[in-house]
Amino acid sequence: MAMFPVQGFVDGDFVVVLALVDDTDPMPVVAEKIAYHSVGKRVAAQDRPLKVKRDGVVQPDDATLASVGAAPLDVLEVVYA
Repeated sequence: MAMFPVQGFVDGDFVVVLALVDDTDPMPVVAEKIAYHSVGKRVAAQDRPLKVKRDGVVQPDDATLASVGAAPLDVLEVVYA
């Protein structure tokens, strides 16, 4: 387990945030850590699950940053599925 800085934004937001996640966090946890900075502030909460997109591809829920080969400061997009 290692802290891992990523750049992230929620679809519909104009702010890119720097979020610290663990490289072994599953993608739903990564999505929540990024969304924390936007949802309910600049982006309305929705009753749908959050998903992480990396390079335009939605990542599986059981994937981790380590398993998808993410590098520190990669840009991740969080979207409602």
